[in-house]
Amino acid sequence: MKKILIVAILILTCIRISAQVGDIFRENSIHYGDNIPAGKYLNIRGVNLYFETYGQGVPLLLIHGNGGSIASFQNQIPFFSARYKVIAVDSRAQGKSTDTGDSLTFEMMADDFSTLLDSLHLDSCYIIGWSDGGINGLMLVMRHPEKVRKLAITGANLWPDTTAISPVDFNWMTKAYKDLEQEQQTPEIKNTRKLIRLDLTEPHITRDQLQIINCPTLVIAGDHDIIQTGHTVYIAESIRGSNLFIVPGSSHSTLIDQKDLFNRVVLEFFEKK
Repeated sequence: MKKILIVAILILTCIRISAQVGDIFRENSIHYGDNIPAGKYLNIRGVNLYFETYGQGVPLLLIHGNGGSIASFQNQIPFFSARYKVIAVDSRAQGKSTDTGDSLTFEMMADDFSTLLDSLHLDSCYIIGWSDGGINGLMLVMRHPEKVRKLAITGANLWPDTTAISPVDFNWMTKAYKDLEQEQQTPEIKNTRKLIRLDLTEPHITRDQLQIINCPTLVIAGDHDIIQTGHTVYIAESIRGSNLFIVPGSSHSTLIDQKDLFNRVVLEFFEKK
């Protein structure tokens, strides 16, 4: 019962992709997210951050959503690594980047990514951020603007309420978090609660903060995303010179539902002079 509950919660905390990623994983000869030759760990403030690198060229950082991992980008790594140096990372407390601490914030994760870039001797990079990864991308460019050349985000939100996230999903997360309080507090349960709490209480990004972003930005969402369409439009309108792309026939999982279209549009954005 406990395992079923955890899987259900992770599905409704903005990833909804486990079955799809599993299918892709089986079809792909390279096990992204579990590829020993490409993988390394970097200790950052007590957390061993796991990442994998592929390809050569301009650095491209891939940041997954809440409860996800490097494997979330099965459809993107082979495509983009043919043109760029792809750095795919398991965010702290997710994937192989185990974090036993009680606190987790988007600011902490943004600083992790900045430190990772420094450790790789990379001055700046392109970014693709999905869901919470999109929030991390926004946070990174606001806290470390010199590190981001171009930013593509999909399914991101600026604040944690039902004006940004669909009421069904937000209310379910709230209930799931309360239900987990009644479970035996194993490390796995504690970590799951920490991840859900992050999405129930953060972020708190203002329009004024978005207006200081000056790197080229592509704002993406599915036409059936759990992020309210009006909220996505608001993000795009608040970032000067940004581009908006609402992906037709797509849920929150734009880079899976319409992977070829997603990859092509993002590539065109990155390649545009």
